[in-house]
Amino acid sequence: MMQLDQQLCFALYASSLAMTKAYKPLLEPLGLTYPQYLVMLVLWESDGIHVSQLGERLSLDSGTLTPLLKRMESNGWLRRQRAQEDERRVEVFLTEHGQSLKAAARPIPGILACASDCSLKELQELTQRLHQLKQQMQSFLNTDRSRDTRPA
Repeated sequence: MMQLDQQLCFALYASSLAMTKAYKPLLEPLGLTYPQYLVMLVLWESDGIHVSQLGERLSLDSGTLTPLLKRMESNGWLRRQRAQEDERRVEVFLTEHGQSLKAAARPIPGILACASDCSLKELQELTQRLHQLKQQMQSFLNTDRSRDTRPA
């Protein structure tokens, strides 16, 4: 278990790096970085959400998300505005330009699905299992067990 190639954490890390690298040439023509693409995916699903909700969906804290949103706003893809019901909250809305990027980005998931050489069913199962793993790890972190460094 103490070999790098036997570590789940490394397999996830290396896979994530490879995935991000695969996205790069596909997103460059759109002018998007991978984190910006993730923001756009959320906003294409539910435009006009609170920054806090966006951060929860992306597992990003406000210190990371705020500069990202500022850059995206300066590029004309979105606008931020104070919520009318509570001025302490900020809502994020796509601009017309931000909406138009959706059509240009539509082929990207299919291209990467083909690159994975997995069937649609395999990709769906893998995605579902990774979401479960994330939830299990978050539950672990929210308990006192995360402070116990002894092996199980």
